[in-house]
Amino acid sequence: MKRTTLSLAAAAVALAALTGFASLTAPARSADTSATSPARLPVERSSLLCPAPSNSDLAQTTYTAFTPKGTAQGAGQGKPATATLTPAVPPPADSGTPSTDKAKDDKAKDGKDKKASAKTASDKPVISLKEPGKPAAATVSGADAPALTGSADGALAPGWAAQQTTQITGGVGRALLGLGCSAPDADFWFPGASTAKDRQDYVHLTNPDDTAAVADIELFGKDGPLKADVGEGITIPAKSSVPVLLSTLTGTVADDLTVHVTTRAGRVGAAVQATDAKAGADWLAASADAAPTQVLPGIPGDATDVRLVVHAQGADDADLKVKLASKGSSFTPVGLDSVHVKSGMTASFDLKNVTRGESGSLVLSPVSDGGTPVVAALRVVRGTGDKQEIAFIPATAPVGTRATVTDNRAKASTLALTAPGAKDATVKVTSSAGTEGGEPQSKTYTVKAGTTLAIDPQAPQGLKGSYALTIEPDPSSGPVCAARTLAVTQDGVPMFTVQTPADDKGTVAVPAASQDLSVLGK
Repeated sequence: MKRTTLSLAAAAVALAALTGFASLTAPARSADTSATSPARLPVERSSLLCPAPSNSDLAQTTYTAFTPKGTAQGAGQGKPATATLTPAVPPPADSGTPSTDKAKDDKAKDGKDKKASAKTASDKPVISLKEPGKPAAATVSGADAPALTGSADGALAPGWAAQQTTQITGGVGRALLGLGCSAPDADFWFPGASTAKDRQDYVHLTNPDDTAAVADIELFGKDGPLKADVGEGITIPAKSSVPVLLSTLTGTVADDLTVHVTTRAGRVGAAVQATDAKAGADWLAASADAAPTQVLPGIPGDATDVRLVVHAQGADDADLKVKLASKGSSFTPVGLDSVHVKSGMTASFDLKNVTRGESGSLVLSPVSDGGTPVVAALRVVRGTGDKQEIAFIPATAPVGTRATVTDNRAKASTLALTAPGAKDATVKVTSSAGTEGGEPQSKTYTVKAGTTLAIDPQAPQGLKGSYALTIEPDPSSGPVCAARTLAVTQDGVPMFTVQTPADDKGTVAVPAASQDLSVLGK
């Protein structure tokens, strides 16, 4: 019998490749490497997905992408590096996928959407990167902006980030919508969605792979799971993106829902596009993984209305303390000493204008030790009357080693840094070169424990175009959570969107290959 040898490093490589998020090369064996001390190596392949941004002819979508310098040393040395996002394939009419896009169905019935239904994807990248440290941008006007699928490899893979930003200048959906393109996964939670009469919410499911994916969508309201007429076994064809209108999944009208997306086959990118008849539109990104403590950073100081939506997982109810981490301290908002969320149910709480002029972050923590895992998000409104605009802030994990957010613009971006723990956080913030010119700038900030520091980022010297922000906490300091607000004003409407960058997973821990696991025998 032939002897088979499997190294720990090789096993780690196989596991990384299996997830589909990143791949890496195992470290060479050295005499002084301990099997108990894993090395951190840069990933060599990353995947990102962006849903179709809008079906409005008045939309203008900007795609931006960036890979930071620094981490890629040793990643794919000697190999050409690529990072591209290309259009997804529109699902064919006879694919068997149930249509839940009412607007497109109505056009098709009238014979007005024949041109759109005949579209095919192009192999030409919409956006591509050439080198680390230099961002790229591309703009598509009207309803032709596609969903994108793509990957980065070699030196462009570690920390690769992309975003789509859409400005719609008129109509019910007039708004500024922003979404960080995300890695594919098999499980997503979206507290803050709605089937209310003045809302039109779509779950966009994007499949990056060469085979079809199958997804299930569950809805949870204030009394628990909602009865859904459809929602199971939704097929997303290969390299395609499918929008699912929530109100077609259930007859229940609910102001605040939690959406749970899982896949039974394959993997997808998922995001909720929410349109409010009175307050514009924006994307709702997935909440951080369920946990007893959650941080929701970056509530603008001029927010006129803030609504907290929480869903409790597990068998037990959740009792949570609510703290607002502001500029100078943390305090409990009036009337919110604690909130109670029943197991398997979604609860909402009106915080009104909780920040009162100062940017802040909400920190949820269990009343007692242990605690029930929860997911959470905020719906935030700026402006009043017919000049309102909404955005969403999902709970987010700490930045970790490094995070990047793209499409920052001069005098339009604000970065909120929150230190939710008991220790101050020291954070280095780097503004990249601009997409059309400019020199990078870096500055280090200290965020006091239990507070939120809102800064106007230092723009690149000689900035032309937009730029990326890379956030790097000092590993010896306290944890930090981040949120970037991009704001523009159009016809008196304070349009804005908020993104919450988390760790970019640019490196992976790989066990040292100092010892082999062998199957003995002949």
